[in-house]
Amino acid sequence: MAGGLVALLDDVAALVKLAAASVDDVGAAAARASVKATGVVVDDTAVTPRYVQGLEPERELPIIKRIALGSLRNKLFIILPVIMLLSQFVPWLLTPILMIGGAYLAYEGAEKVWELVSGHHVEATDASEVDEDSVVSGAVRTDFILSAEIMVIALNEVDTEPFVSRLVILIVVALLITGLVYGVVGLIVKMDDVGLNLAQRESGTAQKIGRALVKGMPKLLSVLSTVGIAAMLWVGGHILLVGIDELGWHALYDVVHHLEEAVAGVAGIGGVLAWVVNTLASALLGLVVGAIIVAVMHVIPRRNKGDKAAAAH
Repeated sequence: MAGGLVALLDDVAALVKLAAASVDDVGAAAARASVKATGVVVDDTAVTPRYVQGLEPERELPIIKRIALGSLRNKLFIILPVIMLLSQFVPWLLTPILMIGGAYLAYEGAEKVWELVSGHHVEATDASEVDEDSVVSGAVRTDFILSAEIMVIALNEVDTEPFVSRLVILIVVALLITGLVYGVVGLIVKMDDVGLNLAQRESGTAQKIGRALVKGMPKLLSVLSTVGIAAMLWVGGHILLVGIDELGWHALYDVVHHLEEAVAGVAGIGGVLAWVVNTLASALLGLVVGAIIVAVMHVIPRRNKGDKAAAAH
């Protein structure tokens, strides 16, 4: 009896050790996959703050919370099941689907550029008139594409793992990335409130820091808005660039790769220059594709309406 109990305890201890090792493996794999998706995470963080501009300060965090929950739903209940099934049964479909999302991102970025250049952008509305549901749905829609890119990148990093391990790792990645992105976004948009609080302290140093934060936050948000537009063009263009290559049309990617190689050998900064080349090429492709879609969706129909109106008179 005692021998059987000892053997049972040994088996339990072995299972515990195996489970601990599995947890460590999952954690390491999730961290590795998350790091690989860092570029898109930065883009997601840059894009989101522009959605809460113009809102009442007390509504900023609730809106960010709603967007974060929408992002998590995107990742866990739509993207994750789809990419797991596709990767298991029809992995070749992942690239075309991702390219459709890339084209949508490029369109959104190019549309913002067109609004800035043409002056057709929507005038800022009073904070009390902002439709919060529209703000959230627009942000979650854009987040869906970025989240899909993050999850597919993470999946590619762990595609040799068993099905259950892949599933657990991607769930961890979804939770980790969403918490990171929207935690940082929350800090960014509330930094002016932190500044106001510091400016009211008795400490002279705190007051200086507080005033600097209050003055600097509008500029930071403006910069982030611009970065967000550039990020949509860059990420969308990069998805298209890589997708075109994976579908068998190598010429465009080869040109970019040769340009990267041409600068990669520069001592000390070769890696940075190669990244810049790839980023600029991706953004340019995103702008071209996005501009074509904007023309089809907005410019040509508007011009045709104008011609018809002129003919009617």
